Amino acid sequence: MSLFSRSPVRIQPFFGYRNTERLLIGARALRSDPVAFERMSQWRALRTMWGQFASAEAAGVRVSLTVRRPDGVERRYGATTDREGYAWFDIALDGDWARPARTGWEVVELGWENAKGPQSVEGHVMVPGQDIRLAVISDIDDTIIETGITGGLRNVVRNWRRMLIQLPHDRKQVAGAGGFYGELGGGRQPGQEGAAIGSRLTVSRRPFFYVSSSPWNLFPYLVAFLRGRELPLGPMMLRDWSFDRATLGSAGHAAHKSRSIAKIMDLYPDLRFALIGDDTQGDLTAFAQTVERAPGRIAAVFIRCLGQPLSAEEIEAKTTIEGAGVPLWLGSDYDTGNAFLRTAGLAVDDETANIVKMIEEGSYEQGSRQET
Repeated sequence: MSLFSRSPVRIQPFFGYRNTERLLIGARALRSDPVAFERMSQWRALRTMWGQFASAEAAGVRVSLTVRRPDGVERRYGATTDREGYAWFDIALDGDWARPARTGWEVVELGWENAKGPQSVEGHVMVPGQDIRLAVISDIDDTIIETGITGGLRNVVRNWRRMLIQLPHDRKQVAGAGGFYGELGGGRQPGQEGAAIGSRLTVSRRPFFYVSSSPWNLFPYLVAFLRGRELPLGPMMLRDWSFDRATLGSAGHAAHKSRSIAKIMDLYPDLRFALIGDDTQGDLTAFAQTVERAPGRIAAVFIRCLGQPLSAEEIEAKTTIEGAGVPLWLGSDYDTGNAFLRTAGLAVDDETANIVKMIEEGSYEQGSRQET
């Protein structure tokens, strides 16, 4: 698009992640200035948000990725942006890339050239610590924030103001999400404070991954929302987005989430996962498929219910999850979800420490189920 066509090309890194053998990170080449989601007039907010959707992608940009091994050895890789401006790196790591003792972020460097000459920007790669056995995969849309961009074109029209005027600090998180996610994440790691993308980032003890049907255009917006509410940061699996049925309709949500969850879990075969979603985008179905695909790998499933009765497909998915002995919570209030965390042994405090240890060692067999 021509809205920012005169701006120099910049690279927007997405959050990456790695294990001991592979590192994955993406970025996008854009002709626009970085966004500062500060307080502003509605007119400026409209222009800012319109710029997020009317992105000016830069195709054919050569992007370099420089990574530094824990022993200090550097490696450089290259990729070229596609027609939508994306560059994706999935690299095989050589040498000793042991995971750190505690979950944390590693810094990489992305380089490119524009009209002003050589440029570079920091990227961040999350690495689960050796001390954890449980990670979290969460939805975003209607699970912690009502995006207004999913569930059909009618919802988009009805929520245009939320989409195009409200900035991250204007949006309200789902009630109780902060305490629930903080409890499940096990608290922040020390020494990970930072104020913006590009500085040292916060991280929870248990790593968080986000799988959402929101567009990649909203990555900076969603990160700003998470940081402003002190919710756990983590790599995001979003979607390339356009105003069509494939993006805005219900078809494809579950498939995207199932693929993304499988990709994450396959990278960390030694970890079990808690899955969090809602009942608006086929999350229950996607999670049931995951339970079937990876027996014993799912520690618990949490579904925030928005009042709609379960469909026949969702009832079948619920039966599948329960039949596998996986603790399942269906409810609208995360405060009751906190109680469920303790029942399932997933909260991190002195009272449940022994149960947590059992779960993380894979010796917790009795599933807990609750519906509200």
